[in-house]
Amino acid sequence: MNQKNEKIILTGDRPTGPLHLGHFVGSLVNRVKMQDECKQFVMIADMQALTDHASQPDLIKESILQVAFDYLAVGIDPKKTTIFLQSLIPQISELTMFYLNLVTWNRLKHNPTVKQEIKQKNFQESVPAGFMIYPVSQAADITAFKADLVPVGDDQLPMIEQTNEIVRKFNRIYKKDVLVEAKALIPKFARLPGIDGNAKMSKTLKNAIYLSDEPDILKKKVMSMYTDPTHLKVEDPGKVEGNPVFTYLDAFDSDKESVQKMKDHYAKGGLGDVVCKKRLLEVLDNFLAPIRQKRKDFQKDPKHVLDLIFKGSEDARKVAAKTLKEVKDVMHMY
Repeated sequence: MNQKNEKIILTGDRPTGPLHLGHFVGSLVNRVKMQDECKQFVMIADMQALTDHASQPDLIKESILQVAFDYLAVGIDPKKTTIFLQSLIPQISELTMFYLNLVTWNRLKHNPTVKQEIKQKNFQESVPAGFMIYPVSQAADITAFKADLVPVGDDQLPMIEQTNEIVRKFNRIYKKDVLVEAKALIPKFARLPGIDGNAKMSKTLKNAIYLSDEPDILKKKVMSMYTDPTHLKVEDPGKVEGNPVFTYLDAFDSDKESVQKMKDHYAKGGLGDVVCKKRLLEVLDNFLAPIRQKRKDFQKDPKHVLDLIFKGSEDARKVAAKTLKEVKDVMHMY
């Protein structure tokens, strides 16, 4: 079990491109904060990325460094946080195999997150088996490090629930509390809508603002953002609720009083979308500028960044090996 008062966090991202603002409000900001309060493991989930990108190994390979650059640029410190590559931890795959015997196929099919992502990715009847079992793989990720906190968006809550089902069943069958149940840590802004008005910002939907976006790209994206389609004239009252521009301002503008005044003015009428977008552009550009610069600094020495990942993976492997040994001992798999 975890040491008294020590909280362990496991979180991560799939390397299918650079990270976006949705990742920041959904988890990155928590990781920067929590690394000073807990023992934290951050995983670059390259094996999980293969579940729907098996035909694009080069994309995953190239994206590993992109994700690492983003981690370091936002302030995740490898001296405080163990950053590791999933494929370099073979114990995770072995735990996945053991856990698969504790979960029914019917349970996997009815996992709400899996069902939603199958629909979103338009798999229909051609769902890769690896994709279907990724909730079990995710349970292995979490339990390998005995994480008791997992920062996730609310759409990932079914994954944490399934992890805890596996934990309880394993401990019950083998009559020892080897594995630890995890608690979901939901951020204040669990997700950001896409710039197209879609409920979720996503690489797949191509509606994201990336942490690495240059000023000209950022401007193009912000000025083309979806707002209120019924707000046709400046003098018309506009809808604030569900308007991505105001959702982003709530998340990133520190001047809350000014944002509220802008909301009231927009809702009453007399405030145009362009004015609101220009305010958002200024806020986001100020927020992203130092991240962009730090990212460019790390990009100058990719070998150093890879060395940090390899060192973190070595440390993570030792922790996962200890958990696997405990698992195999109670299973009498000597």
